[in-house]
Amino acid sequence: MLDALVDYRVEPDDPARIVPNPERRRLDKEIAAVRQELAKLQRDYGAAALEHQESKRPTLRGFKLANDLLGKKIRTARIRLDALVARKATLAARIAVGEAVKEPIVKLATERKHLTDMIKMVAYQVESDLLSMISPHFARSEDEGRTLVQNLLASSADLEVTPEELRVKVSPLSSPHRTRVLADLCEELNLSRTTFPGSRLQLRFSVSGSTP
Repeated sequence: MLDALVDYRVEPDDPARIVPNPERRRLDKEIAAVRQELAKLQRDYGAAALEHQESKRPTLRGFKLANDLLGKKIRTARIRLDALVARKATLAARIAVGEAVKEPIVKLATERKHLTDMIKMVAYQVESDLLSMISPHFARSEDEGRTLVQNLLASSADLEVTPEELRVKVSPLSSPHRTRVLADLCEELNLSRTTFPGSRLQLRFSVSGSTP
């Protein structure tokens, strides 16, 4: 994480500080897994019912007997789900950090933490601005836009320096459609005529294999 890369120094933390209950978070993951398992079992049971042949098992009792194991698994999953939901309901949503952590309670040094938090906020704002720029070109921007932006930022690129420009040639993405979104973003960035900090070189973005 960025915090750990910047600083390893720590200082004592307030054991009374309120934090989300980690036990509820653990239960949320377990509940989600059981619900997914139950949904699959119910789909399998429904599929078996659709394939039920009247000539072989003419009664509902006959169908239940033939699928007894699957029915038991469904009942077991329901009981387990109910128990987990009931357990979660007894837990407070937030607790003192001293209740969640048994070891000495420390936190990252405050001064450096402020710096890293500022960097994170700036990075998030940049990501949001790029999301806004690709939205007109990407139909699924609301659902997958941030993931695409993160892929764009993680893409490899070649640099070429000319007397007037710093050319950034980004590698194509995993699909032609996403690569077209990248190309449209490059064109829009080029319209800003941004210069590389500390120089007079204008940044020019393009997709590798296209005309700069």
